[in-house]
Amino acid sequence: MYSFLLSLSILCASDAAPGQAPDSFERFARLALDCLHREYPNKLSHVLQGDRDAKPPRELTPVFFGCFDWHSAVHGHWLLVRLCRMKPDAPYVAEARAALQKSFNRAAVDREVKYLKGKGRGSFERPYGLAWLLQLDTELTEWNDPQARQWKQALAPLAAEVAARFKSWLPKLSHPSRTGEHSQSAFALALVLDWARKTGDRDMEALVIRRALDYYGKDKGWSFSFEPGGQDFLSPGLAEADLMRRVLGPRPYALWLAKFLPGLPSDASKAWLKPAVVTDRSDGKLAHLDGLNLSRAWALEGMLRGLPAGDKRIPALRKAALDHRKAGLAAVTGEHYEGGHWLGSFAVYLVTGRGY
Repeated sequence: MYSFLLSLSILCASDAAPGQAPDSFERFARLALDCLHREYPNKLSHVLQGDRDAKPPRELTPVFFGCFDWHSAVHGHWLLVRLCRMKPDAPYVAEARAALQKSFNRAAVDREVKYLKGKGRGSFERPYGLAWLLQLDTELTEWNDPQARQWKQALAPLAAEVAARFKSWLPKLSHPSRTGEHSQSAFALALVLDWARKTGDRDMEALVIRRALDYYGKDKGWSFSFEPGGQDFLSPGLAEADLMRRVLGPRPYALWLAKFLPGLPSDASKAWLKPAVVTDRSDGKLAHLDGLNLSRAWALEGMLRGLPAGDKRIPALRKAALDHRKAGLAAVTGEHYEGGHWLGSFAVYLVTGRGY
């Protein structure tokens, strides 16, 4: 009951957040639709073995070739699946379903798998993009819809390849990656763990839990004086805390968090974590900080759900979560493609409570 009331209070408070008008879902869907099959501009993460590999994105990865880069295309598809599932009668749904149907065909998926298996591509989109692919599969798994079941079946070979890569890579990853960008391991592990639990992959669940404890279980004394980096879109500290609340029960999590963030105040009036400020949203790297505010918000809200009722740190966490939610959502305008091609996905992940 406490968890439900807390969720409700946060979502109600967010209704008044700047940048989240009643038509926000339509706006977020439009951002994804505008870039889903927009091939250029495009930033390739592409290893060439010879001249024959110099091909346009639509030929290299025919499902996820739009939205500037592969991982943004993946979570752009996820955004549309998520919103179609949640608001099946919304005005954008017919167009979104048509776009998804165009993407999710078995022949194109088979070419995606072939691309991943190409020489020199063992680390392709690892871990961020691959984790989002499993998040997409999670959404399709949960959606009781005939067309969604067809899409899931079409994507099955790619999801299987991605899952196998995580199972092969994680045992060999001797140290976590504590960055604020794509290489970060904490956020990826959170998405993979959610996928494992929804799909019933007990081996993957056990592996992720074991590695999370190995990497982060004994961490202590994290300082936000070193965050954020100038182009972060994930918080190293908060993403780790959001992962660990998935791994530990409320009481153990409360104890772990006390050691990890000893400076977390019990007084909501104390300013301990301020939203990041973007100075130029036309600069793709500087615009990452808008995404940081959104991801910080969902991590903070996740931490709230991980703590036992009555924990004295809850007011300070709630205040910081709302501050970051408001700042992050106000920036999801689509004014610049540098942010418009991906920030909608972060906004939807936040406002729909996907991580909870």
